[in-house]
Amino acid sequence: MLSILGVVLLVVGFAVIAGLVTAHFWLRAAARNSLPQIDGTIAVSGPASAVTVLRDMHGVPHIRASSLDDLVFAQGYVTAQDRLWQMETLRRHASGTLAEILGKDLLPHDRAQRLLQIRAAADRAVAVLPPDQLHWLAVYARGVNASMADQQGHLPVEFRLLGFSPAPWVPRDSLLVGLAMFQDLTNTFPEKLDREVIAAKLPQELVADLYPVGSWRDHPVVQPVVDLTTPVEDIEQIPLDESQTKLRLPDKHALGSAEHTQDLLAGDALLAGSATCEGCRAGSNNWVVSGSRSASGKPLLSNDMHLSHGVPGIWYEADLQAGSFHAAGVTLPGTPFVIVGHNDHVAWGFTNLGADVQDLTVEHLRGSGSSAEFQAADGGWQPLQHQSELIRVHHGLDVTLDVPETMHGKLLTPIISSLYPGEKRPISLRWTIYDPANITSPFLAINSAGDGASLSAAFAAFGGPSQNMVFADDQGHIGYHAVGRIPLRGDPSHPTPPSAIPADASVTANEWSTTAPYVPYDQLPHVADPAGGILATANARVVPDGFSYPITLDWAAPYRNERIWKVLAANPHMTSADMLALQTDVYSDLDRVIAQRLAYAIDHASLSGSRQKRLHQAADLLRDWNGHVDAKASAPAIVDAARAELWVLILTPKLGKSAALYTWGEKSFAEEQLIMHTPARWLPSGYATWDDLLADAVDKGMSVDHAPSDLATWQYGKAHPVDIEHPVLASSPLLKRLMGYPTGTGSLPQSGDTSTVKQVYRTFGPSERFTADLSDLDHSTLNLVLGQSGDPASPWFIDQFQAWYTGKTFPLPYTANAVQAATAHTLTLMPR
Repeated sequence: MLSILGVVLLVVGFAVIAGLVTAHFWLRAAARNSLPQIDGTIAVSGPASAVTVLRDMHGVPHIRASSLDDLVFAQGYVTAQDRLWQMETLRRHASGTLAEILGKDLLPHDRAQRLLQIRAAADRAVAVLPPDQLHWLAVYARGVNASMADQQGHLPVEFRLLGFSPAPWVPRDSLLVGLAMFQDLTNTFPEKLDREVIAAKLPQELVADLYPVGSWRDHPVVQPVVDLTTPVEDIEQIPLDESQTKLRLPDKHALGSAEHTQDLLAGDALLAGSATCEGCRAGSNNWVVSGSRSASGKPLLSNDMHLSHGVPGIWYEADLQAGSFHAAGVTLPGTPFVIVGHNDHVAWGFTNLGADVQDLTVEHLRGSGSSAEFQAADGGWQPLQHQSELIRVHHGLDVTLDVPETMHGKLLTPIISSLYPGEKRPISLRWTIYDPANITSPFLAINSAGDGASLSAAFAAFGGPSQNMVFADDQGHIGYHAVGRIPLRGDPSHPTPPSAIPADASVTANEWSTTAPYVPYDQLPHVADPAGGILATANARVVPDGFSYPITLDWAAPYRNERIWKVLAANPHMTSADMLALQTDVYSDLDRVIAQRLAYAIDHASLSGSRQKRLHQAADLLRDWNGHVDAKASAPAIVDAARAELWVLILTPKLGKSAALYTWGEKSFAEEQLIMHTPARWLPSGYATWDDLLADAVDKGMSVDHAPSDLATWQYGKAHPVDIEHPVLASSPLLKRLMGYPTGTGSLPQSGDTSTVKQVYRTFGPSERFTADLSDLDHSTLNLVLGQSGDPASPWFIDQFQAWYTGKTFPLPYTANAVQAATAHTLTLMPR
């Protein structure tokens, strides 16, 4: 007979099982019920005439309307059908309102966003937005809100799990979504604080070694003829870049200095956007070849934008047509029109330029409370302003935050020192988003351009983030133009380079110009129809020494860009298949050069004991490797482990815990220089030679990364997988099981690394792959990482991943016949 306790436990057990079964079926039903209607007719308040939405087998909407207003309305409606939860989180991420739905764990995030005044920047921008741009944001918002109204009884499962409904969409929300991307691509100020600490601890010659600006491997897009085989001078002879020689550390007695390493590390982690790993650079690859270098005789253009992976992915495919307006490509959920793609006549793509559009300045304050003042560059004193921010916290106490602000020129600049609790100096942030004229939405003009020249002209109204834009048109022209506004510092006729560390706010040379605040658009780097028929960028340096205006000190490493130029130059008859092969190329010249050097070091090092056999096997694997970072290869795993450990070995003796602060766009080039030229000033004590040091880096790296006893069985891809999971539905193993649908990709072996054209990491990589064929636009291709839908129950949730993972792609039908042939579902939005 069961005891009373046994009966109770049995009842409780049945109750738990019943509860889990109920939760499982509820979650599955909730996901299914939130799937949008994709066939038939929906009566909607908003459009003036019927709008047809033709979806292909991957759920890509081809929207056909009789007017632009109806088209933009329908774009908002359809995007919200598939991506409403993503749009909600994007606007909340930017505005710092995530704690309101997710609780106190998100309070540090919201506090950082409020200190950075991103929501305030959107408020100021929407108030001065050109009327035509505001109109399209309002029309788009009406479409989103109509979709929200139709979804009220069956909102996406995330809303129902968290127990709230989204507020109406407004034009400011579209600007917030754009600002989220702006922040990811330009938020570099933490590196300036980090560099300040490192520069204070090292002699200037060592600082120069760590922070190169450009390299012999560079291929500036505005200087297309360059000899990539030119050897570099020995590192001992390399001078500072001209712009770096103008940098001076602040007077420590006047400005103080940052020493709080742990605070900086914590702040850097909190503020990290797309740069989720060492060497990951939010930015991308793009290139274009003229008809003289293509098999068809017409230009080809490719673009794959490298960003953090998410569920769903950042982009949403769409094909938009109303009357003579027709554009297709990827859109940003929450904003109207096409961001990257093509129209009837011209195609375009982006990579991140990486322009320095942020400065940190150390303010001089006096007084306190309401009488506090700051010193302006002219020596006068002005009242400190204050912005009050209320942060609502779900199931917690609301928080009121006071954000002090200074005014320099016409820009309000928040004091952000409290992001780093150990920072005692009042440090303000200057950023181009604080100028409301820079937060723009000119994509109607961009999407409507009739050729490359008019496309470039349309981008003059684009405020940022600064991008490398390449184009190709059906007349055979190709071109490049840097777009987005870059500040001029000091005298506009002789501008000061951006400061790599916090600067003195009271020095006139550090002020942003008020008379001519930005580099003139027609003087930004640009080129049209180059003689070689090739243009390419991959976030690396795009201007040669002596360029008229400072752009940045911190370019991305040159390896991807170098590889792209070499491959394109070697093939005079490029096809779309060749373009995809290059997008998925996993050869790393950096890793191969280092592999050869490590093998040599092991051969010549003083080795003893049991590690000799293991290291000699490593050397043989490295020596025979072809440089392709294949998933099943062992050599790249050895190289990766050794490189990581080498930095620990050489930086820690000189910097201690501050070694963890070192990051730089060209860090890998600095590493290559050190490894190849072995300067004595970097050899740690305890090592007789660099060969001994490099061999020890291999040995220690393999130990840290738990390499198998037989190194030939070590597979790079398993040690460096791709793993993309839903942030809410996969937040716990139980919830993931109860969901009953895939919530992400799982952990899968991956080829490529951060120095290959296919630049990848666990949750970072190409966010789309696009190729436009100007000989026949129906031959253009496009695929996303996962799929069109954010709903795990949708057949379009993850249906594109296998193609992305294996290096395949899909056609992007464009003409009426091609779209009709691809149509799998037809929905009509009828005026109510």
